[in-house]
Amino acid sequence: MSSQTPWSFSTALLSGALAGTTVDLSLYPLDTLKTRLQSSSGFLASGGFSGIYRGVGSAIVGSAPGAALFFCTYEYSKSFLSARRHAKQVTEGQAGEWAAPIEHMLAASLGEVAACAVRVPTEVVKQRAQAGQYSSSLFALRAILSQHRAIGVSGVWMELYRGWSVTIMREVPFTVIQFPLWESMREYRRRKSGRDTISALESGLFGSAAGAVAAGITTPLDVLKTRMMLAKEKTAMFSLLRQILKNSGPRAFFAGIGPRVLWISAGGAIFLGSYQWAYNSLSGEGSL
Repeated sequence: MSSQTPWSFSTALLSGALAGTTVDLSLYPLDTLKTRLQSSSGFLASGGFSGIYRGVGSAIVGSAPGAALFFCTYEYSKSFLSARRHAKQVTEGQAGEWAAPIEHMLAASLGEVAACAVRVPTEVVKQRAQAGQYSSSLFALRAILSQHRAIGVSGVWMELYRGWSVTIMREVPFTVIQFPLWESMREYRRRKSGRDTISALESGLFGSAAGAVAAGITTPLDVLKTRMMLAKEKTAMFSLLRQILKNSGPRAFFAGIGPRVLWISAGGAIFLGSYQWAYNSLSGEGSL
């Protein structure tokens, strides 16, 4: 049985919501610049440096529930898997060296799949506004919803979740790199300091380093996801992949890598730092 309690569940819920809102709003301009660099229309045609908060409405609405879903799923799954491992250790007296990192990978993957239920439609609306296709996220959403007469409710649903598969393909590898790195650095610091938990500052620094590594490695998947969401017509992932290679070459898959690494490195510090701060505050576990 998992050691997760309703109280710790609510702590993860509130901490995740705060962390998601904080990071998305504070780093929104960098996210806009990254999206415009990756757009097939080009940086200047997509808006350049003007209107860098365009589409922020969808981020305000989607950040808190998306991050809360992630951390509730992540913490519960991690706790459940850890409890099973410890029970097995008691009965069989052994545990693999890689058991804990694999648990973190699986828990983070499940968390990302849950979060994408909110994140994908938020991203679709947000990126169309960021790329200058619409003047705001509200107009972008209205344009999608107005298609219901032509394509039906199921068609609107599919339009809102366009890029779902490639988003999962981007988020799961990203999180499989970032969270085990973050957890291993946290565990190392706990052992060295002799404390049960770490401070928000320490968590933020570890989150920044782990995020930068994961962001650089997964940039090609991010480019593919952005192009798919911005396409005027729905395009199959592999067809789009071939089209990008033919028209722009392999270098196109690293468009926006600078802003992405900078944004996610800073975002990792704010996201996991603010999460740790809120978690420590709500649970009373050690320093802030």
